[in-house]
This record gives sequence, structure tokens and C-alpha cells, in this order.
Amino acid sequence: MKKKQFKAESKKLLDMMIHSIYTNQEIFLRELISNASDALDKLYYRSLTDKKLKVKKDDLEIRIIPDKENRTLTIQDNGIGMTEEELENNLGTIAKSGSELFKESMDEKKNMSIIGQFGVGFYSAFMVSDKVTVISKSVDSDKAYCWESTGADGYSIKEVEDAPQGTQVILHLRTNTEDDNYDEFLESYSIKRLVKKYSDYIRYPIKMKEIETKKKEGSDEEEKIETDETLNSMVPIWKKAKKDVKDEEYNDFYTDKFYDYEKPLRVIRSEVEGRVSYQTLLFIPSHAPYNYYSKDYEKGLELYSKGVLIMDKCSELLPDYFSFVKGLVDSEDVSLNISRETLQENYQIESIAKSLETKIKKELENMLEKDRENYEKFYKDFGMQLKFGIYSTYGMKKDVLQDLLLFYSSKDQKYVTLKEYVDRMKKDQTTIYYACGESLAKIDLLPQVEAVKEKGFEILYLTEYIDEFTLKAMMNYDGKNFMNVADEKLDLESEEEKEALKEANEKAKDMFQEMKATLGDAVTDISFTHRLKNHPVCLTSKGEVSLEMQKVLQSMPNGESVKAETVLEINENHPIALKMKELYEKKDKEKLEEYTKVLYAQARLIEGLSLDNPTEISNLVCDLLAK
Repeated sequence: MKKKQFKAESKKLLDMMIHSIYTNQEIFLRELISNASDALDKLYYRSLTDKKLKVKKDDLEIRIIPDKENRTLTIQDNGIGMTEEELENNLGTIAKSGSELFKESMDEKKNMSIIGQFGVGFYSAFMVSDKVTVISKSVDSDKAYCWESTGADGYSIKEVEDAPQGTQVILHLRTNTEDDNYDEFLESYSIKRLVKKYSDYIRYPIKMKEIETKKKEGSDEEEKIETDETLNSMVPIWKKAKKDVKDEEYNDFYTDKFYDYEKPLRVIRSEVEGRVSYQTLLFIPSHAPYNYYSKDYEKGLELYSKGVLIMDKCSELLPDYFSFVKGLVDSEDVSLNISRETLQENYQIESIAKSLETKIKKELENMLEKDRENYEKFYKDFGMQLKFGIYSTYGMKKDVLQDLLLFYSSKDQKYVTLKEYVDRMKKDQTTIYYACGESLAKIDLLPQVEAVKEKGFEILYLTEYIDEFTLKAMMNYDGKNFMNVADEKLDLESEEEKEALKEANEKAKDMFQEMKATLGDAVTDISFTHRLKNHPVCLTSKGEVSLEMQKVLQSMPNGESVKAETVLEINENHPIALKMKELYEKKDKEKLEEYTKVLYAQARLIEGLSLDNPTEISNLVCDLLAK
């Protein structure tokens, strides 16, 4: 029999399918089961209008037959089958999809669900086979035909006898290599695993025929026993009516599917119909995975096309700031053969992603409002990711995320939202005050914090490295600007107090110049302040980079040169101010220099900064104490 050749472009596409698009060999079974399901769909829907076809839906099935002796794996259906012409058109030309034509002609049937009969997915069979045989008998023909190919070199078609209605795809498995064990696909446990993973929710039963050899009871003779086992559940949990699914079932599904030992905090289930129709089942975990904040963590939702798993981790469905969400999306509109290369340009995926973002945000807002305890538990693990979502987008996602943020409050000694802070601001207050530090206890001891609290203002305590960067990216909330209590621009004094301070600084400017000469570039300026109640000294910052931001940036690679502009502020009402004036007036330059160094070191330690010269400072302190 003369072998027919694939077209040139088909040869190239076949090679690309095997070596590029499909990198995971095991999906071949998913593709062939999906094709079989399509063939059953075609027969069933046609029988609704063609009275000559006597079809019972319960009789439609898919069979998987492993034959270890001959090293073949057969996927068989009793669906609509193919004529000789259809075999030629559907299998002779790669990417020629019979079901696409069928779908176009049956477009008015809204409930139709055809995935892509014998399109490019069929050729994934060649990843595990060195020869593929397709025997098919159409409901429109009394004859059966055999299509056979060993790959890109071509194919043949011939008439055969005694074939049942439907299609049999027989894979002649490749020879095992050091890297690939193709015999694995003949093992029942492996077949069961693949069906469970990829095709559990195909609407028709997927049965596996197994032949066991056993000794007859009371005899040494052996007999072969055939068994049938249905491998798929057929009805996914997200397609069941909500009233028919218990919380325990969702929890069990989540823990089994996503290998978690705790039930989720929230279950989000929805069904959307419109330009893009889809069903979704999402979960908000109760804790972060061990690798969540590492580069090894991979975000994404499982993506199904009409109950068939087509992608384990579809990252395009989730923004990074909601990367903690687990779950799946099942869409009637997403192609079974969608690839990583085309995901970002797929409008269905983009539309679903936007809708999911809104749904997840609403669910988190609902938890924050009605289940504060669990929300704070969630925020402890995932709040940093929300804040990073604002910072990494330069504030563009501020409106999406700002009302989900929590910060510790100096007033309530618990976590509050920005809205809660603003709602109880003083009548004439226009600024949201915050302070940064390594811990709540250390922040509470900062001299600047004491002064602001003394004025009756609430302060947000920021303890994570991303916090201040997030507020800087936001710029404001509800028209209220953010202000670090350690910022030089902090202004809480009356006009009279400002005038008195201005006069004191003017009188001491020569002394400050001499002190500045001692510290050099370590500080931008030195001045008296009234912002400190009992503390003698503090460091404040100028410009956009605060001292806390400096710590973070300097801890990063290549961040050593980042430095905040700092001001050494001395409490004008503290005895140390009088001592400094006295030393300057006595022209005791040496002692003034020593005191300046000690005061600056003290200010750095208060801010949690290291000393460049700890031995020198220790000696100076000891000398001063000894006198």
C-alpha cells in the first residue's frame, strides 16, 4: 500500500508538537481521552435530532486497554467514528480539527461541549509511540478503515473488517531508554494516576480493562479473568449544586488536591456566564507554604477546559499580590490546546483574571469586616504580599489593596485599617503619622514617638521592611498624607513655640557649625528641637529616604551607597543642651568634640543603627564617667 505524505508544514508542526509545545509526555493520555469524549459528544448530540440513531447516553463510554505482552496501549470509544474521508481530513492534515467544523455547524446548541476532535492534540501520541494505529467505523458507513503512521514520514489508510462502531487509537510504545521508561504507561497504577489527574471529570465513564491470570481453585490450571474498573468520577465538585456540597467536602478536596494539612480559611466558588463563561473554585489558605516567600514558589491556578485539566499552574490567572490563592478555573471557552506562548495574548484568560481579582478582593474585604480574627491570621502570613503589590506597581494597585492593609496602632495596641485610623482622626488633623522600627517595643521607646503621643496623635507602628516603601508608593490615603514621626518636617508646635525655637537655633548656629565639623558628612545638619519630651537627642531624616529605608536598602546587594540625609536634633530643654553651650562658650573645643561624638553615637543607637567606631565611643564614655 502506497504511503501518503504529510504536507511540509504539517511535518514541521508535528516535530514542534513533540519537541517543543508539549514538554510533558504524560499529557498524551489526556489528549486522546479528550478526543474520545468529543466523539461521544458528537454522537449524542446528533442523536437528539437524528431519529435513525438509537443512542442511550448511559451506553457511551471510553475504554483503556493496556497490553503488556505486545506493548500497546489502546484508547477506545463507541462514539460517532470516522469515514475514510474524515480520517484523511482529520488525521492527514495536522491542526485540521473536525470538531471545529462540527461546532460551527451546531453553534446554536448552547450546551454543546466539543474540545477539539483530532486536532494538534492527537499528535502528542507520538511522544510515547513509534507507531500509531487508528481503527474507526463511522455511524454513516458500513465500512471500517485503519489509519496508520510511524511519524513525520507519512501515513497509510486501508479498509479493515470486523471493527466496532467508534474509534480505537492503538499506541505502539517506544523502546525504553535510560531516560524514559515507556512501559510505565502500561501499568494500571500509572494509568489510574493520569486519569485521576487530568481526566477525572470527563462526563463519560473511562473504564480500564484488565486481564489477570489466576490458578483455578483446586487445580494447577490457569485461567484469565477480565475485570472492568471505572477510573473517573465524572462529576467535579465545582459542577455540583452548591446546596449539595458540604463544607467538609470542600475541605477534603482542598487538603487532598493541594497537599495541605489544614483546612482553608475561605472557599470561593462562583459561576460566570457572559462573553467568557467559566466556573471557579478558589481557596484562601490558613497559612503560608514553607517556600511562599522564596523564588521556588510557583503561583497559579489549575486550568480546565470543560472538565479537562490543561494546565497545572496557570500563573496568568492571578496577580502576584494574590499569589497565595489556590484553586481552579474551568471554562467552556478556553481551548484545550492553549500554550504558554499564547497565554498572555489570550483575551479569555485576561478577562477571567480581571474578574477573579475583583472576586478575591471582595472576599478578603468580607472576611476583614465579618471575621476579623481569621483575617488577622491570614494577614500575618500574607499581608506582606499585599503591601508588596502596592510597592512593586509604584502605587498603581493602591485602590485595589489599600483597604486590605493592617498596621499596629499606638492607640488601641492592636491592628487597624487605614480607614479606621482616618475615621477617628482629630478634627483638624490632616496627616497620618507612623513610626518604623525592628519591633513594637523598640518603636514605642523612640523619642519622636513619645513626643507625638504626648500631643494626642495616634501612630501606626511599622515593623516590616516593606512597610514604609509601601506608604511612600501610596503617597496618601483618602487625601491624608503620610508622615514619619522621625521626619524633620514634622510640625506639631504652635507659632510661638516655632518662633522661640528659631531664635534658639539662630543663637547656636556657630556652635552647631563647630559640632558639624566634628561629625563631617555623618549628618546633614545639627539643631535644637522641642519635639523631645525627656530624651536628650534624636536623629531625624530629610528627603525621601528615611533611616529605616536606609537600613533596608543597605542590606541589599549593591545598596551600600544609599544613605539618608540625617539631622542630629538636641532637646533644647534638656540639661545636655546647657552643657554643650557651656563648653562652646568656654572654648573647650576638645570636650565639645567628645560630647558631640557621644551624642551622635547615642542618637544612632536609639535608631537601631550600628556604630562605626564603638571602641572610641566606649573609651570616651568611660573617660567622661571617670571625671
